[in-house]
Amino acid sequence: MLEKVKRYAEEKHRSVNHKYDHHDYEYHLNMVYQVAKKFIHLIDEKEQEDVLAACWVHDIIEDARETYNDVKNATNETIAELAYALTNEKGRTRAERANDNYYKGIKATKNASFIKFCDRIANAQYSKQNGSRMFQKYKDENVHFVSKIYVPECEEIALYLNEVFTKN
Repeated sequence: MLEKVKRYAEEKHRSVNHKYDHHDYEYHLNMVYQVAKKFIHLIDEKEQEDVLAACWVHDIIEDARETYNDVKNATNETIAELAYALTNEKGRTRAERANDNYYKGIKATKNASFIKFCDRIANAQYSKQNGSRMFQKYKDENVHFVSKIYVPECEEIALYLNEVFTKN
């Protein structure tokens, strides 16, 4: 399943020429996947494969013109639910796109907070390593961000995200 979902995500992001900085978008998806693998012990064993697969498609509805049903047909209902929960709302600004409804949907969908933490860690680490202005934005947003998606089973990964901002 994982390899199939990875190929699907890579193909769909390439089909819309979606990039991550100057990299093909799969660079970011792989970073999210690698963070998830590091913390996968936080996820119930029988749910791990779907969660890891969902890391590959977490942005596919939002960025690659796929629908919930496209994702469901290419993967399964659980993975589609995770991708759907992680899809930003429509909005003109960052705040409008990541509004209270968006965060409620993440928190209400089992394991979506975990994937969102993985996504934020990947973005923060990349921006830190590359001297991007986004690092300060992620750092400034962190308390609010964590408060919106925090669930007790993500304690360890939330603490790790805080360390990204506090360690050199």
